Amino acid sequence: MNSLAVKRMSVAAASAVALLPAIASPAVAARTTAVGNVQKAMENVAKTPGVVGAIGGAYVDGKLAGRGTAGSRLLNGKGGRIPADARFRVGSQTKWMVATVILQLVEDGKLGLDDKLADVLPEVAAGGLVELADQITVKELIEHTSGIPGWFYKPGTTVPAFNVFDFTTYHRPIDIVKMTRGLPRTGAPGEKYTYSDTNYTLLGMIIERLTGHPLSDELDRRLFRPLGMTQTYHVTKPPEGINGPHGHGYYPDSTGTPRDVDRFNASWGNGAGGVVSTTRDVSTFQRAFNQGKLLPPALQKILTNGPKPIALRSMDRCGDDLKVQGGDAPGYIAMTFFSTGGRKQFAVSATRSVADDKTDAIFSAIFKAGESVLCPTGDARAGAAERKARQGRVGTPRPQRRPS
Repeated sequence: MNSLAVKRMSVAAASAVALLPAIASPAVAARTTAVGNVQKAMENVAKTPGVVGAIGGAYVDGKLAGRGTAGSRLLNGKGGRIPADARFRVGSQTKWMVATVILQLVEDGKLGLDDKLADVLPEVAAGGLVELADQITVKELIEHTSGIPGWFYKPGTTVPAFNVFDFTTYHRPIDIVKMTRGLPRTGAPGEKYTYSDTNYTLLGMIIERLTGHPLSDELDRRLFRPLGMTQTYHVTKPPEGINGPHGHGYYPDSTGTPRDVDRFNASWGNGAGGVVSTTRDVSTFQRAFNQGKLLPPALQKILTNGPKPIALRSMDRCGDDLKVQGGDAPGYIAMTFFSTGGRKQFAVSATRSVADDKTDAIFSAIFKAGESVLCPTGDARAGAAERKARQGRVGTPRPQRRPS
C-alpha cells in the first residue's frame, strides 16, 4: 500500500533508470562489498522532522554486515529504541512478492500472461465493475499498464480515500475494487505505465481463485517458508498487527494532532501490501530473487525489464549495480536497497508522524542513508570509472514517482 499508493518521488529518489549489467574488475568488485556505518546512517534518518524511529540492516552474501537503530519506539522519545531486528510493514514491497507468486503460477501452467482479466476473474467483469476487463491482460496488471484507476487516494489529492483511523472494519478485496467504479481510466490497456494499487488487489484475488488458498498462505508456502523467512507473514484482516516489540507510526487527525496508527487496518493490503517482515527477511527475498532462485530468466525479466510493478530506481552514483524499492502508508516508510547480482542488501524502516504530503524529506534522508551504507566514498570513486566504461548503456528513465 503506499505501502499501497504511489505519490511523486522525492527529488533525491527521482526517476527510475534501468542500467544494463556491467562486468567489474576484480579490484572494483572486492571494494563494492564494503558497507558504511549503519548506526550513523540511522541516526541521520532519525534527525529528519517527522521521523519517530528508524532501523536498518545491511547484508553481504547473506551475512549481517551492519545494523542500527535510532529515534524511539513511541512518539516524543518514549518507549526506548526500536529493536534493530524488529518486524515492520514493508508496504508495497509486497507487490514484488505477489508478482513473483503470479509468475510462478504462469510457470506452473495455471495462468497465462495474456489471459484476460474477465476470464480469470469473471466477477469483476460483471456489471462493468472493471471497465475493459475483457481486454486487460495479466501481464498488464503486473506491469501497471492496465489503465485501471487506483483506489488509495481521493482523486487529485494526497488524502487517503479511506478512514485511516478505522482499525476494525474488514474490507473484502472485491469491495476495495468497487471503490474505483466511475473513476476515469488512466489510459487504454497496454498504453502506458500508471501505478495503481488496484492492479495488485486484483492479482491477489487471482492467486486465491487459482489456488483455492488465501493469499497469505500462498506467500508463506511459496516464498516465506522455502526461503527461511521465519519472521515474515502477510496480514489481511483486522485486528492483526505486528508481533513483538516494534516501532509505532502516527498520522495527524483533523486537528493536526498525531494519532497512533500502529493498528493500521490490514484489510486494505491484500495483494497491494500487508507483508510484515524484518531487515534480514526482506533482504533474503531480494537476494533469492536477484540470484534467479525464484523464477526462470524469461519470467524474471517481466519484473526487471520494462515497466515496474513498484518504484525501482538505480543508484547510479554507486560502482555496483544497486537499486532501491520501497513502500509507505500512514505511519511508516520502508525501503530496501539491493544489488541486482544478489550480493548486497540494505533494508530500512522508519516510523513517521506526518501526513503523506510531508514525507519528501524523509524519503530523501533514507535514500542518502542507502548511499552512505552501500556506497562508501571509495566505492563511489571506483564507480566513476565503471560508469564511464559503460557510457551509452543507460536505459530509458521512468516517470518521476516515489516508492510506494
